[in-house]
Amino acid sequence: MKALILSSSPRRDGNSAALAGAVAAGLAEAGHEAETVHLADAIGGLLRDCRQCRRPDGSCAIDDGYRSLFLDRFLAADGLVLATPIYWYGMSAQLKAFFDRMFCYVAASYPDSETVKARMTGKRVGLVLSSEEAYPTVSAAIVQQIQEYGRYTRSRFVGVVHGHGNARGEVARDPQDPLAEARRLGRGFFGRYASDYRIDTDRPGRVWPQPR
Repeated sequence: MKALILSSSPRRDGNSAALAGAVAAGLAEAGHEAETVHLADAIGGLLRDCRQCRRPDGSCAIDDGYRSLFLDRFLAADGLVLATPIYWYGMSAQLKAFFDRMFCYVAASYPDSETVKARMTGKRVGLVLSSEEAYPTVSAAIVQQIQEYGRYTRSRFVGVVHGHGNARGEVARDPQDPLAEARRLGRGFFGRYASDYRIDTDRPGRVWPQPR
């Protein structure tokens, strides 16, 4: 299986980037392919008014690396891991732009939008976060947004790792050892139990097999 890891901090050697690297290591240990992209290398502009900006053939007119990232790398991946610091109790601007600019390719005015939407569904999604603050709900807004993204795209949100630190690399000193937890997330990413019930979900009476 293949996972795309989006490292969204402007600090390439910061704490969320370290967590992203730990996830990549775990994926590799489990025999999966992991590609890490620093979003600052691919995204050079924010979403505009597509009705004014779109080219006559329906393609996006913003000339940066987003088209290739989205169409060639994201759509081809089986899973998506998002790495971001917490800024103002939300995700980084780079990661928000990644989601915002999806609109150019799912809107009906894009010629291949139906194919794009079909290829967006069914992926596994993981989230790794870093912040200086440690109170329990500091990450609530980001987690909720990714949950809603998963629901909307029929994707499976499989786990969150949250490390604490401020200076570069300080997350390694977090007593909760989020780097090890991120590595475990990577190792189990494509197989870990992740349920998302609806009222009419057909499900057994037990989660785990009973010992014989």
